[in-house]
Amino acid sequence: MEIPKITTFLMFNDQAEEAINLYTSLFEDSEIITMVKYDEDGPGTPGTVQHSIFTLNGQVFMAIDANNGEELPMNPAMSLYVTVKDTMEMERLFSGLKKEGAILMPKTEMPPYREFAWVQDKFGVSFQLALPDKH
Repeated sequence: MEIPKITTFLMFNDQAEEAINLYTSLFEDSEIITMVKYDEDGPGTPGTVQHSIFTLNGQVFMAIDANNGEELPMNPAMSLYVTVKDTMEMERLFSGLKKEGAILMPKTEMPPYREFAWVQDKFGVSFQLALPDKH
């Protein structure tokens, strides 16, 4: 697999594996390509993610656990914009991502979208979900 020249890279606070497992279970055409964890001899907390590569809807992402002793919060100023194919996919992603997270904008009709929503998941990652109008 060739890594794109620009890849979304997410840093979590000891929750990378849980986040990756959630995302790959919700999004179609998704898989974990590699996940390397720190061991007892590593500089990070044993069992946390040192490096991972995964795909969501066929797009490559990378993620790690921070392991620097600092809480590094996510921010909705940076979000993942997801175009969904139908209302079923919208509902699956909206419901799955909002659990224990926050609804930044409830599902609504907002031209040029038949449905649009903005959620922040429990890890702090922000997702804009858009179902285009069929005009």
